[in-house]
Amino acid sequence: MKIALIGATGFVGTPILAELLSRGHQVTVLARNPAKLPAQAGLTVLAASATDSAQVAQAVAGHDAVISSYNPGWNSTDLRAETVAGYQSIIAGVKQSGVQRFLLIGGAGSLYVAPGLQLVDAPGFPAEYLQAALAMRDVLNLVQAETTLDWAMLSPPIALGGGERTGKFRLGQDDVLPGVGDASAGISAADLAVALVDELETPRQHQRRFTAAH
Repeated sequence: MKIALIGATGFVGTPILAELLSRGHQVTVLARNPAKLPAQAGLTVLAASATDSAQVAQAVAGHDAVISSYNPGWNSTDLRAETVAGYQSIIAGVKQSGVQRFLLIGGAGSLYVAPGLQLVDAPGFPAEYLQAALAMRDVLNLVQAETTLDWAMLSPPIALGGGERTGKFRLGQDDVLPGVGDASAGISAADLAVALVDELETPRQHQRRFTAAH
């Protein structure tokens, strides 16, 4: 397939790009700084800003799907507002382009730990991740209001880290998947990428959020 990817140089975006290319997809990356991405077979890099909906629309037009792991950067002075504004621009651009399939990486904070209680609202949620978690919950609310895009959001589990690609994981929907013993369920960024590209190739989630964990 011909895939447009936003956020290809981030912690999750990097393995997503590698997974897409390893499976033979043609990938167009939208990048603020194209020089960060070395030339690779199957890869096209365009200078485009995710915060400019017209640039997004022009760059992704004609693709089979758009994938986003957009993050304005942990050094952002207002991470929540900038993340939401970026996704508003991305969503508007994708809709303008005519591409229907839109996949994005969400956050664990909006997963439910009990009926009516999302992780981000639970006692003891780490303060250093609060703004990012609130931002991605806002983004989930944005896409849930979409009726035209065929979207799917993949939320990682509580523990998202490095580690090898195993290709083995469990899938869930809106609830935090249980861990083993007292440990929180986790997944490597490489396996999260596998779960996302699996969904791209064999769509099962339509206008809904899902999660994956080892």
